Amino acid sequence: MDMDVNMLFLTLLMCYNPYVFGLFEDINIEEDLSPDFDVDISPRRVPRQVKSMLTKETKPHIQELSVKTTIISRYAFTAVSCTMLNRHSAAAEGVFQFLIPKNAYVSNFTMIIGGRVYPSEVRPKEKKVKQGKGGEAKPKNKEKGEQSSEPEVEVFRMGASIPGRNRAMFMLTYEELLQRRLGRYEHVTSLRPLQLVSRLSVDVTIVDHSTITHLEVLPLRNGKSNTAVASGASAAKTPAKPALPVSTVIKQNKTFCRITFSPNIVQQAKITTSGMLGEFVVHYDVERELGIGDIQVLNGHFVHYFAPKDLPVVPKNVVFVIDTSASMLGTKIRQTKDALFTILRDLRPDDRFNFVSFSNRIKVWQPNRLVPVTPLNVRDAKKFIYMLQPTGGTDINGGIQTGSSLLSDYLNADPDANHHSVSLIIFLTDGRPTVGELQSPSILSNARTAVKEQFCVFTIGMGNDVDYRLLERMALENCGMMRRIHEDSDASTMLKGFYDEIGTPLLSDIRVNYTEDSVQYVTQHLFTNYFNGSEIVIAGKLTNQSADSLHVQVTASNSDKSIVLETDVALRQREVETERHVKEAAAGVGSGDTGAGTTGSVADDFVERVWGFLSVKEGLRSRLKSQTSKEREGHTQQATDLSLTYHFLTPLTSLVVEKPQMLADGTMAEDTPTPTPVTTETNKKAASANELSDETEGEEDTAQSLHLKKDQPGGQSSRITKTTGKVVKRPVQKSITISKTSADGDPHFVVEFPLSKLTVCFNINGEPGHILRMVSDHKHSGVTVNGKLIGAPAPAGSHKQQRTYFSTITIVVNRPKRSYIEVTPKKVILDGQDRLVLSCDTTVSVESGGLVVTIVGKSTVTVTIGGTISFVILVHQYKNPAPHQRNHLGFYISNSKGLSHDCHGLLGQFLYEEVGLAELSGNATATGDNSTSARSPILKVKGRSVPVVQKTRRIYSGRQSVDCWFARNNAAKLIDGQYEDYVVSHLFDTGDWPHGSNGA
Repeated sequence: MDMDVNMLFLTLLMCYNPYVFGLFEDINIEEDLSPDFDVDISPRRVPRQVKSMLTKETKPHIQELSVKTTIISRYAFTAVSCTMLNRHSAAAEGVFQFLIPKNAYVSNFTMIIGGRVYPSEVRPKEKKVKQGKGGEAKPKNKEKGEQSSEPEVEVFRMGASIPGRNRAMFMLTYEELLQRRLGRYEHVTSLRPLQLVSRLSVDVTIVDHSTITHLEVLPLRNGKSNTAVASGASAAKTPAKPALPVSTVIKQNKTFCRITFSPNIVQQAKITTSGMLGEFVVHYDVERELGIGDIQVLNGHFVHYFAPKDLPVVPKNVVFVIDTSASMLGTKIRQTKDALFTILRDLRPDDRFNFVSFSNRIKVWQPNRLVPVTPLNVRDAKKFIYMLQPTGGTDINGGIQTGSSLLSDYLNADPDANHHSVSLIIFLTDGRPTVGELQSPSILSNARTAVKEQFCVFTIGMGNDVDYRLLERMALENCGMMRRIHEDSDASTMLKGFYDEIGTPLLSDIRVNYTEDSVQYVTQHLFTNYFNGSEIVIAGKLTNQSADSLHVQVTASNSDKSIVLETDVALRQREVETERHVKEAAAGVGSGDTGAGTTGSVADDFVERVWGFLSVKEGLRSRLKSQTSKEREGHTQQATDLSLTYHFLTPLTSLVVEKPQMLADGTMAEDTPTPTPVTTETNKKAASANELSDETEGEEDTAQSLHLKKDQPGGQSSRITKTTGKVVKRPVQKSITISKTSADGDPHFVVEFPLSKLTVCFNINGEPGHILRMVSDHKHSGVTVNGKLIGAPAPAGSHKQQRTYFSTITIVVNRPKRSYIEVTPKKVILDGQDRLVLSCDTTVSVESGGLVVTIVGKSTVTVTIGGTISFVILVHQYKNPAPHQRNHLGFYISNSKGLSHDCHGLLGQFLYEEVGLAELSGNATATGDNSTSARSPILKVKGRSVPVVQKTRRIYSGRQSVDCWFARNNAAKLIDGQYEDYVVSHLFDTGDWPHGSNGA
């Protein structure tokens, strides 16, 4: 199945982008140095600063970014195609980064680099024992400055080396079922390529079985203003229609519309020169069928959309439980009060309400009752809200218990009077429990006991210090929803928007039934409430595809009566209609462009994929609500199997992608790496500290992971987490092609002289505790490398008294910003703008400015500085070490182009030197005449003569043998000065070589 999916994916993207066929033809660099402009833009009118920016770009240039979405009956297929050009002769890192809606699932990712296709494969994520410390970690859904209104977005990020003067294409697809909120659907395309793009296009095609009644394209949303809910809530009240984003074109008929947005490079620069264009937002709605709603049938599956209208509003009983702890002080409490004042004006005469505030003390506005909505009660409630003063701790358990008791007592006092009403609690907090009950399981258990399935709990978390897992479980276990409000969001608008979604209940106790024995594996079909402006979606499989009809019955309660809706659905007629509008989507009917909206055969199975999508979501929710480990395992297995079937990247799966092997000279290796099974991990970023830890269990909103396979050192397996954007790598056991210049083992030094075509080796018999200067270039490139020795007893029969190994390697980087990197066999500490502690057992990559630190779990640590300096540190760990063995490190110089000619240190002093080989008693070379044993070779280096003998060394953990000329006596005469000259005072010492540069 995976092969079919990959072939289909490539066919789809080639239909979307014919440029793929000519992607890797010979590149004319001169032509590609200038951007491609629209034909109606005169090149002389391009601002000089735009030309200058493009010319100065050092990273690969994005030639084309195409985002094509086809929405078939609310189910959206999106294909992203990004083409990058490396204009330079050397290989360069191309980083593909795209923000996708949090509710969506990635369904494929493929790279084409150097003319080769690297497809993807979904695999189950393996369980990993929780490690490390730092408290409960939370996925980071947004980076600072990129926070967005609903729906939230997550970062999908992948980096790959692009050979010199070559192109790479990154292709991503994801799918999502659009949710109806406030009477419309919202589709968001995030455009943040981080540079000006030569050809940028967004294409959104909407095809629906029902008539499209409302269509609106919003101005580009900058992602910080959080205007989604505001615009949705006030759309009907805003008389002036907002201007379309520049270059937007809309073509529409009754059931079809196509929207294109393709700003040329000048128009992009007028919006922003940073490449952070914002979000391209489309709102739309469709006509509602009366009765049981809209049912679509295709290939043995059905999907049922139910969104009745023109119903009387059901009265509601609502208790607002508001956090007034000290952390709410300032903007949070002010915005909360503003929202509550607005909500009070929107309460209906038949509603009942009350307020509870909690900190380390619980306050109830009207004890022991809910009050009707009267002008006097509303006025008194405003006084109570106005007088709220943040202080003290956070008693979450006390707040939810008090609110639940208040509402439960009211409902039990007169059950008949409240039979046709909807009851709910709206619970808001900005923190974690600090007073009273602190354990989440106890809080959840207490909440379930207090609620007794009598009403629903809707939870809202404000800020970055919230236990969102607790709030989500509390909502799910009590038929509610959870909503996040991020730190710098417009909380007042979002609170009001969330209330608007649930503030108008139209039905309660909804049950949808189908002909018995005609359907199976039906998704959730019992619903506590239906709110105005939302939609109920149910999907399932048909057991008898030859049946003529399907009986559908909907029962529910309204404000004053029970409702029963039922009908027989003609299955064959519905299937013909569904097939017709799928073909319209595939052909782009109504757009005037037959190639506009192709989704290939994927769309042919869209009803089945809707069922798969909903089933996975439902399985993850059930997993989160599980009370026992056995129940949890069952839901986990079910959701995992469905994720694998539909190639969905979910919290339970990883996406494995081959990545090309890059040689040391920046070219691609001829052979293609073979896939290797890789264990998966969930990497999360802790909220309280920049420390990554492994979580045993990933929840529904846990970061989705992406692996890549690639041969070491340019070909590790890489995983990408959507939420953190960290690239993780795991080695494939093949030969390494980095430089031989290294210090590994006891420690054995190897120096490669490429110009002289010679390799020299030597030992340093240091003292435990000594810190040796390996590379010293602080004045020029700003880089210094030191290594600390640790001692161990020599093995039996050895001529040595002790062994020494490198236990710690430190790297000091002074440019562009000062950073300190400390590597041990157990952890890596990166201390720059923030302090980041990474376990050497995990697999992760961190990029900060021009510095990249990549860990391949229990294997290597690679430090890349400015793209021109790379060090690879081998991690040697022993499960059952012998007495003479110690966990230690090996140090390899992978790329030294950025180090200066004045570089020094035990290894650094040889980087730009040439050496010669002669014989002590004549001019013949050592290999020229082996007949006279008295003749011993000597090495000529810096005018000195160094006796050497031929040896063989094993490097890269014994995977490669090196023939070298060995200098005895602690490298006497080979290195400048004496051993003592390379011993420094501390790990981060950056002092200069005491005898000057390359002194004798």
